[in-house]
Amino acid sequence: MSSLNEAQKKEIIVLGAGVIGLTTAIKILEDKGAEYNVTIIAETFPTDPRTIKYTSFWAGAQYVATRTEDLNLRRMERESFDVVWAMSEPGSGVAEGCLLRCTDYAHLPEEERHPDGEDHPCAFMPDFRQLRADELASGAVQGFACTAVTFDIPRYLPYLLARFTSGGGSIIRGSVTHIQQVLEGGTKLFASANSVRKPSPPDAVILCVGLGARFLGGIEDKDVIPVRGQTVLLRAPWVRTMPVLKDLKDGAMPPYVIPRKGGDVIVGGTYHPNDWYPHPRPEITERILARGLKLCPDLAPPEVRAEREPTVDDLRPLILDVGVGFRPYRNGGVRVGVEWMDSSPLKDKGKKVPVVFNYGHGGNGYQAAWGSAIIALEYLEGALKNRE
Repeated sequence: MSSLNEAQKKEIIVLGAGVIGLTTAIKILEDKGAEYNVTIIAETFPTDPRTIKYTSFWAGAQYVATRTEDLNLRRMERESFDVVWAMSEPGSGVAEGCLLRCTDYAHLPEEERHPDGEDHPCAFMPDFRQLRADELASGAVQGFACTAVTFDIPRYLPYLLARFTSGGGSIIRGSVTHIQQVLEGGTKLFASANSVRKPSPPDAVILCVGLGARFLGGIEDKDVIPVRGQTVLLRAPWVRTMPVLKDLKDGAMPPYVIPRKGGDVIVGGTYHPNDWYPHPRPEITERILARGLKLCPDLAPPEVRAEREPTVDDLRPLILDVGVGFRPYRNGGVRVGVEWMDSSPLKDKGKKVPVVFNYGHGGNGYQAAWGSAIIALEYLEGALKNRE
């Protein structure tokens, strides 16, 4: 198909520049750029100073398939794997420098026992195997290993933004308080004061606003809640495996260790629904370090381990940061779908615009992003085709 001229292209707006918004915008642009102009509108972008409002920066970020009853999420994760695995192929390009292939060791207590064999959610992943009894961490009754992929977030998010803009995508910085503002104003909503602000409804809007779906006027999805996570970032380039002890009793998050390509390691974590406190709690930091070291003594420097059993104090000089983020969880599962909305509240002054929903991924954003983008594009194309 030959490219349309700019005036003939459909105007697509993606609201949100987290990992879901960026990935969705890239997918639409790279698959349909000959037919669509794609613009991201967001208050915060990856290269901005860190803020609690921008959840994607604070994630541990790894790809390991999860056991979930959410069929949409299951599909998203499975379809994301092929993309992420190809991007992490050594020598494959810029993306490979943001991604690390490493061995994941998951240790499961009785209440988290997974099915064996082909029914296991990670059975399709490279090098999958069940752990032997002598490999299990204390308290575990079952476990598995596979080759997983981790995301080096300070590299990966700017990579996504650069990939989008270098491919011809546009970005606009702005705060949207009601969906109708974008439905009516489109990309002209934030035009300079000296320009003519004639309403310019887009052809479609994609909502990738995460926790913002709870507050965005016209959406106000109260099923979206924060699940607070606290982590510790260490400088430990000698760690190249990813152990986790899964146990969600009493709201506790399993201790986990996620190495990144650049040599930093995320140690976590916590899982507290409806907890809005935006700063680290010192007592939780101590617990994270103690549980992380018990699970993975290799967090301590090699020279320390060569002489004695390491302690939490040996980890303190390695601390780069202590972070807090709000996972955008949604009761009822990820919301993907489409709804037609009026571009203007004034009768006979607007048109119907398809709004594609793509939010509520909780802590699964990175491992579901590419599959989520595929589904969002399917809804977008279906809606625009029905209009024709």
